[in-house]
Amino acid sequence: MWDQRYATEEYVYGTEPNAFLAEAVADLKPPGRVLCLAEGEGRNAVFLAQRGFDVLAVDASGVGLAKAEVLARQRGVRIATEIADLDGYSIEPGAWDLIVSIFCHLPAAMRRRLHAQVAQGLRPGGRLILEAYTPAQLAFGTGGPPDATLMVTLPSLRTELPGLRFEWARECERDVHEGRLHSGRGAVVQLIASRPEGA
Repeated sequence: MWDQRYATEEYVYGTEPNAFLAEAVADLKPPGRVLCLAEGEGRNAVFLAQRGFDVLAVDASGVGLAKAEVLARQRGVRIATEIADLDGYSIEPGAWDLIVSIFCHLPAAMRRRLHAQVAQGLRPGGRLILEAYTPAQLAFGTGGPPDATLMVTLPSLRTELPGLRFEWARECERDVHEGRLHSGRGAVVQLIASRPEGA
């Protein structure tokens, strides 16, 4: 499905970064190693590379990641890419300064397994930046999966990310204008969480 969605010259989610991510990383210094989950066509990975981060973009779609590499070349930066199904993906423990999950919508059991690895994958002091649609998004119909079970809530994140300190966490409505497929008012959960030093 994702290969078919990305098989166009158009960047269906745009080429500019997710607005919440761009704001959240504004004060992150120095840049470090970043893992971008379900990165698709690369807009967030390329943005982070432009800011000096060492980025690995992971996605199940080779078509999407090929477009990510094109975008990186156009912007004069380099990113690493890895084609992988997140259902069986292993995150290296204690390896990442930043993990990014933007509109990564997975079945609940798969998401719980992945989030447990995310919590362990951060270095002490490392951060997770996440934005996803909540089930309330179904009333807007402006993007995201048409299935509430694939969406995320703040209470579920609190149970799925053990050991992380939630620095910023909220469910809210905001205007999302990120390409043709994310366009209009949306209901989202936003999270910045960190692994405590010494953890």
